Amino acid sequence: MTRDEHAFADIIEQAQANGPRPMAVAHPCSTESLLGAVEAAEQGIATPILVAPRAKLQKLAASLDIDLGRFEVIDVEHSHAAAERAVALVREGFADMLMKGSLHTDEFMAAVLDRSKGIRTDRRVSHVFVMKVESYPRYLFITDAAINIEPDLEAKRDICQNAIDLCHALGIALPKVAILSAVETISPKIRSTLDAAALCKMADRGQIKGGVLDGPLAFDNAISHEAADTKGIISPVAGEPDILLVPDLESGNMLAKQLTYLAAAASAGIVMGARVPIVLTSRADDAAGRLASSAVANVLAAHHKKA
Repeated sequence: MTRDEHAFADIIEQAQANGPRPMAVAHPCSTESLLGAVEAAEQGIATPILVAPRAKLQKLAASLDIDLGRFEVIDVEHSHAAAERAVALVREGFADMLMKGSLHTDEFMAAVLDRSKGIRTDRRVSHVFVMKVESYPRYLFITDAAINIEPDLEAKRDICQNAIDLCHALGIALPKVAILSAVETISPKIRSTLDAAALCKMADRGQIKGGVLDGPLAFDNAISHEAADTKGIISPVAGEPDILLVPDLESGNMLAKQLTYLAAAASAGIVMGARVPIVLTSRADDAAGRLASSAVANVLAAHHKKA
């Protein structure tokens, strides 16, 4: 796929205009993770610092006909050490972005969130899927579908603010946030409806800033004007959300993967709330998705530098 054919071509072009930024890559020891880092370099989006067991990385690179001499390689013993060293590069100011390679998310995030050696901030860390669905006219930001399993109200406030901040960095001045549940009315028996109502009032009081919130909304009336009109829902968000704030990780993960595998959606994945943007993709994601994620991280890192 060429850049012009890429679903995220506009974001990739924005990242290229920013110029490459140093990116620590933890354990890129699978074909897709290494190709993703290499393509980010070739597209002028990132300058990868590859942190991995050198012998293992060299064997993989040779099989893919990749010249590792173009890149800085830091030799470590195993994936756990790779995560720790990649995080340290960020903490020490040598990298503006961080990418997860072929290691488990839990192992990677443990290094990120370590209280003494990690790169956490006062904000709750959360993941955002940036998705492009052919049947929808704008990007969809789905959060959180990868890190926070059963977030409480306070966590959802940070998850929401993180997604709004990402939209701002990508040029969406006032993103619309649909807070999802199974129903669009408030029910004491369904906690997500109560959380949705509270989040909307928190936005009214300035505890969440920079977006327009509405919820609870079921998926159909969140995404479709016709469905919302049929149910008599009057909302500034229904039918045209930018952000879908899901009740929990299970529902969000299923939603994102359904869009990927049944609606052929293209996706990028980014972690917000740490000191730098973190490219967090599934180990099954292809190089195109990793390139898109790197482009989002680049734009976000440049936005942070300007702020």
